[in-house]
Amino acid sequence: MILNARLPFAPWVDPTRRRLPGVMPLARADWLLISDAYAAQMSERARLLDDRAGDVLACLPQAQTAAAELLEAVLHDLPELGFDVTQTHVTCPDGRVVALDRARPLRSLGLLVQEDFCILQKPQGSDEHVLTGAVLCFPSSWTLADKLGKPLLRIHAPVASYDAQMGARVQRMFDAIRPEQPLWRANLLRYTNPALYQPRPEFAPKDKRDDGDFVRSERQCLLRLPLSRAVVFSIHTAQIRRHDLRPEEARALAEIGH
Repeated sequence: MILNARLPFAPWVDPTRRRLPGVMPLARADWLLISDAYAAQMSERARLLDDRAGDVLACLPQAQTAAAELLEAVLHDLPELGFDVTQTHVTCPDGRVVALDRARPLRSLGLLVQEDFCILQKPQGSDEHVLTGAVLCFPSSWTLADKLGKPLLRIHAPVASYDAQMGARVQRMFDAIRPEQPLWRANLLRYTNPALYQPRPEFAPKDKRDDGDFVRSERQCLLRLPLSRAVVFSIHTAQIRRHDLRPEEARALAEIGH
């Protein structure tokens, strides 16, 4: 069981930030996050990338250039987060030395940071961005196989609140993202099962989670890559026992019906 000692983010504590989609501007330097669960999460990510690569890793041919650009962007930011970066290797905060495999940039990313990364590109003549590649080690009740190659509205088909109006708002936001101004939001989930790897096929029956003891939150960021113009959707997952929440977090949880 891998848990955080404290949630590294909890924007839902502020009532003004609870309205969907709840997106806020983010300083470019604050895009990536190293939490107190870094070492344990990275060990689990390495296991999944070895044992379940076909489930957690995918890259369509049209995403290869964007994936390579994403790796270079992350490598540029890592020294400020306590990593030692060379052309061939990265020494991580937990002491691991990761050999860079630029032929498989998404796998390299999955071994370096806690974030999952999804690459979304807008094909010429299309109205929507399409998921073209991802490293997704910690899915919250979805699978990469179900979503790869699909446009945004189809990706969110199982989400009742994601209707055509919401889809149009999200697409306008994707179109407007500037490389120098990332965006972010955070969700809030309750689980009875603390596993970080929680895939669930589309439209499969949901497990009962309403009274789960584990509070799971995703810090979801949107960043545009300047060269490929792809949009990166990053997901940093944090999880904590409900009784370990700070008092203000517990109060907010009750206020929003969790």
